[in-house]
Amino acid sequence: MSDDDDVPVTKRSRVYYGSLEERERERLGGERGRDALKAGIKAGNINISSGEYLEMEERVSEHQNDALAAFERRRRARQITVSTDDSEVKAGLRALGEPIVLFGEGPADRRERLRGVLSVVGPDALKKSRREEERGKKSQDECQQTWYHEGSASLKDARLWLAKYSLPRAMRRLEEARVQKDVAEATRAIKQQEQQKSLRNLNNFCSQIGDDRPISFCHFSPDSKMLATASWSGLCKLWSVPDCSLLRTLRGHNTNVGAIVFRPQAGVSLDQSDVSLASCAGDGSVKLWNLER
Repeated sequence: MSDDDDVPVTKRSRVYYGSLEERERERLGGERGRDALKAGIKAGNINISSGEYLEMEERVSEHQNDALAAFERRRRARQITVSTDDSEVKAGLRALGEPIVLFGEGPADRRERLRGVLSVVGPDALKKSRREEERGKKSQDECQQTWYHEGSASLKDARLWLAKYSLPRAMRRLEEARVQKDVAEATRAIKQQEQQKSLRNLNNFCSQIGDDRPISFCHFSPDSKMLATASWSGLCKLWSVPDCSLLRTLRGHNTNVGAIVFRPQAGVSLDQSDVSLASCAGDGSVKLWNLER
């Protein structure tokens, strides 16, 4: 075998110029082409339909759906405008029910998180939540507003009695204050010094234990002949003045008594059977007493 026999023979490709349409038409249009087409149809290898179409379903995987949804969310997020003020960003997250701060999160990350939440719930969700918050505040303010209604006749009578009782005394107190205002400062100082000297001459000649528990209140009668005391033991007592002897123990309260006072004109123009004292206790109860033994 020579060296020339080892050299492979290069196959030369032919190049055709012009259209092959006529050549293919002649090849398929001949008798042999028609016979081959008929044989293929008869064998069932070639199916020629009469205008029927096969619907192609576009089946997209779940992963592709998630990727498309994430891309759409990112596109919407880029179109949402978020404030650069970090306090407003935190307020928006709080209004949407999201945590305002995450571990290791900065202001820029927080803005992106708010933009991402708005891309899911919609840019109008923040405005809607703020409107609902303002509506809730308005309803709370309306509930806290003061409103007035017509009272009963007994309430009107009680208020008239209080006005008739307190207004004349207030007028007298103001008149005395005006008179004291016209008095010179030196004269007032001299009167105060005289009162202090007289108080220094007072001595305690005797003392008496009023109750087993501390005395919470005491009040002199209008005629200055009796003293009423209230105690944490729940007892009220009447004492004679000036010998300080026990006249009567008033039992009725179940807890500590805070105060006891005489009725105006008690012991002066009122009868013994009339209500002359009133006492109140820590449980909110109020008791009325007369001076009958």
